Amino acid sequence: MNARQTALQILCAVYDDGAYANIALNKYLVRHELKETDRRFITELVYGTIKAGDTLLWILQQYSKIPIKKIHPIIRSILRMGIYQLVFMDKIPASAACNESVKLAKKYGHPGTVKFVNAILRAITRNSDKCDFNKVSNDKISYLALKYWHPRWLVKLLINEFGIEQTENFCQFNNTDPPLSFRCNTLKNNPAELLEQLTQKGFTCYQSALCQEGIICTKHPSLVNLMELQTGQAIIQDVSSMLVAHVLDPQKNDFIIDMCSAPGGKTTHIATLLENTGTVLANDIYEHKIKLITDNASRLNLHNIKTNIADARLLGNDYKYAADKVLADVPCSGLGVLRRKADARWNKTAADIEKLPQLQYEILESAAKAVKHGGILIYSTCTILKRENTAVIERFLTAHDDFSIDPIDAFLPQQLRGRGNMLQLLPPYDDTDGFFIARLKRIK
Repeated sequence: MNARQTALQILCAVYDDGAYANIALNKYLVRHELKETDRRFITELVYGTIKAGDTLLWILQQYSKIPIKKIHPIIRSILRMGIYQLVFMDKIPASAACNESVKLAKKYGHPGTVKFVNAILRAITRNSDKCDFNKVSNDKISYLALKYWHPRWLVKLLINEFGIEQTENFCQFNNTDPPLSFRCNTLKNNPAELLEQLTQKGFTCYQSALCQEGIICTKHPSLVNLMELQTGQAIIQDVSSMLVAHVLDPQKNDFIIDMCSAPGGKTTHIATLLENTGTVLANDIYEHKIKLITDNASRLNLHNIKTNIADARLLGNDYKYAADKVLADVPCSGLGVLRRKADARWNKTAADIEKLPQLQYEILESAAKAVKHGGILIYSTCTILKRENTAVIERFLTAHDDFSIDPIDAFLPQQLRGRGNMLQLLPPYDDTDGFFIARLKRIK
């Protein structure tokens, strides 16, 4: 099976079967030995085609008299992938993009669909003016949505909150390739040694300035057989996410609750900083996700994590005033990590986001019940929207005179200090994922 056929099968799994892009792609890469060039090409084809989303369909509609919904799903996927190569992959010859797409149409379609695929792609190569986004430039929302591959409703939402210029920067950043970051497991290794090990294996990487355990890789070979991951010397985790455990500031023998723990990156980081003392109660509502936590804990050689299955909105009632520290890393819109999840921007709706602040508030309320007098409550998200971040905290503090904001600067690296009592990381200005952290203290 060649690279394009492989990419097509992964795309069909995503579009037709509802698979997550990263999981579907990783499953294939793990199962098959591939040349590095093929691995990179398949990854670019899959992630790029999915990210470009409705923009590819808009281009297709400029050249097709047949409505998009009437095109057979697999032929639609072949066209999406072909258009992506023609319009957005400069190094792919147009002839290769067209010819290989036609071959796929012959394999999965019939003579009529073969002619259709060939006609559409050849028309794009002959007359690219039809797919010029400037024809909608009088509608700024539609223009940005098409140019930067975002749903129109999301662009509108971001403009309302951040303005046009910032929104354009956000959208552009979301289409960049995110670096891979490892968190060194300091119970088994140290960052300098991990950096040296990875460098010797062909990684281009450096130690993060934001978190001493973080190693950021800008280029890397396949991770399938990387021993440092298999033996628990390191775990994949974004640096902005690593900041949460440091703001929580675990102390030896603390009892700490992580309200929404899976897959366990923050949980295992907290447990590591505790140096296997105390207890981290790792809670999640889904039983199948608990295995992700236990697998990570076992690989990292952590023995101070206890798992629990419960609705986080109710968990506080079972642990009233019991915890030294509680982390409420709540479900959110994930708008700060869109560059890492190719399909995420297309799997959300405005209605989904409207429901989130109430859920987030209810989890924070539950988490507060479990905090001891003088204890710490951390609220965090991987989003950039005020309604999910500062607005939730402000609502909580209005209703709770038993908690106050605890200044966060002392727990942050120097370059992130001086931004107020809560931390909001904004891509692309901080060159990280978008992340929010607030530190609260029970004072009554």
